[in-house]
Amino acid sequence: MKIALIAHDKMKPEMLEFASKYKDILKKHDLVATGTTGHKIIAATGLNIKCFRSGPLGGDQEIGARVANGDIDLIFFFRDPLTAQPHEPDVSALLRLSDVYKIPLATNSSTAEHMMNSLK
Repeated sequence: MKIALIAHDKMKPEMLEFASKYKDILKKHDLVATGTTGHKIIAATGLNIKCFRSGPLGGDQEIGARVANGDIDLIFFFRDPLTAQPHEPDVSALLRLSDVYKIPLATNSSTAEHMMNSLK
């Protein structure tokens, strides 16, 4: 399964905790991530992750293109709902693409944990 990992800045600690907790499951899958999130997860867990650009620099769009091309099966995108994002149109486009192509997407750790339980 091809899994994308994305987290807004204030949500990166939560993503690192999540990736560490589920490292043994995640390592069985092909992982991609936006740049900063991916590099932080690699440093914390040693997982093999292909990193794209940082979200504000086009990483969300790169993952969106992969969704549109059928190259992503699942997305974990820990969003910060209380902070305006300078690249909000890119975020909205990625969410829309996940709906259009029926790609499961978790935007918080609670939903992500339920999705991880289905991968066990």
